[in-house]
Amino acid sequence: MIGAGELSSTELVESCLSRVDQLDPVVNAMITRADERALSEAAAADATVSNGVALGPLHGIPVAIKDLQPTEGIRTTFGSRDFAANVPAKDAGIVQRIRQAGGIVIGKTNIPEFSIGANTINPLFGATGNPFDADLTCGGSSGGSAVAVATEMAPLATGSDHGGSLRIPASYCGVIGHRASPGVVPRELRSVTQTFYSVQGPMGRTVADVALLLSVIAGRTRMDPMAYPMDAPSLAELSPIEPGSLRVGVSEDLGGVLVSETIRRTFRDRVERLSGLVGSCEEVAVDLREAPAVDWALRSDLFVAQFGEQSTHWGDDFNPNIRHSLESALATPMADIAAARHKQMELYQTFQALYDDYDVLICPGVSVPPFPWTQRNPTQIDGAPVENYMAWLALSSSLTVIGHPVTALPCGLDESGTPFGIQVVGPIYQDRRLLSIAAALEQVFAADPSMARPRPDLHALAQLPSSCRRGL
Repeated sequence: MIGAGELSSTELVESCLSRVDQLDPVVNAMITRADERALSEAAAADATVSNGVALGPLHGIPVAIKDLQPTEGIRTTFGSRDFAANVPAKDAGIVQRIRQAGGIVIGKTNIPEFSIGANTINPLFGATGNPFDADLTCGGSSGGSAVAVATEMAPLATGSDHGGSLRIPASYCGVIGHRASPGVVPRELRSVTQTFYSVQGPMGRTVADVALLLSVIAGRTRMDPMAYPMDAPSLAELSPIEPGSLRVGVSEDLGGVLVSETIRRTFRDRVERLSGLVGSCEEVAVDLREAPAVDWALRSDLFVAQFGEQSTHWGDDFNPNIRHSLESALATPMADIAAARHKQMELYQTFQALYDDYDVLICPGVSVPPFPWTQRNPTQIDGAPVENYMAWLALSSSLTVIGHPVTALPCGLDESGTPFGIQVVGPIYQDRRLLSIAAALEQVFAADPSMARPRPDLHALAQLPSSCRRGL
């Protein structure tokens, strides 16, 4: 529409900024704005259209950037008071690629401090509320991005994913997030070389939008040793998939990780509805029960590498998730980490047999419905204790351990009336195929009101009292 002159970039940016004015005092998602610069770049984008110059794939499109990713000339705080005044002189690679494709950075989105945690709250900006109930968590750590997309503050947003940081907020907010195969999206600022952890990725309201943004941020760069050569633009060219041809494997708990009964009931309902719409839909004997323990051990060297030197400067209100993880890491014997690496390889290789018989695996996105953001994380699930802040995230962190691409896809509402999401897991390095399948499922879901992407009542949300800087 922008290229055809049916919509101006300026009109689109103004619309998004108006939505931020209207709703951000309630949900607190866009913690740093770039209004003047965004409008100036929008005007330049409109002038380029009228000049007949070839346009980039994101020409004139506003994009919200997770506050973990540095932005030249726009404050980047990492959710920490220590960086409250930090204005980078250079864009992160992911932001550079978005700008080069014509995207316009509209602002920065809220995160937990240093992006560690699945509840978006930090000492600098407070909490981000769920767009379906502002007193509940939106998930994390890419929570601000998910809320910005769900509330139409931006059509696209960036995120990152360690143990579920793209997938959990996407599930809680009714949007799409894609955790790509490691190496698809370069991460030039990674602290260690070879790891399945800490990938960057896209968020949007449709699979096609997510694929478009992925095609821009993916690619090869010498600055990330994991990034590999690929035809990044082709990621946006999704193939038509006939749902009746799909072989779908399902698992409500990946073999026995913690999942609440309410999530299990909702998942079973969606599987029953889906079963008659695809070629086959069968329970699979996947077993990732050992993956959460592997995940906790493998995080050890990552946390020491990233936070070891900083720990002497932490204040009393510093993110307890990071503090606990670092203390655990420093007390973990090297033999335990080595054993976890061997187990990771074993789990990965065993998991590959799944794709001899199925095109994708589907499981729930999160183990419990959204809870109050005043509670950093659940302490128990149906009476079973949650060992640490990661244990309730086993549905997503276990899939991080094996490294496969995952698309988080909305699938109606749960019993609480908040968004329910599923994870669609594809073969490693087949992201385009996975996104094509996710798009086919998205169309199937859209035809059934109980499975269609839920949308928040933005009018009702705007009527709520201002809650900006929630929790401070």
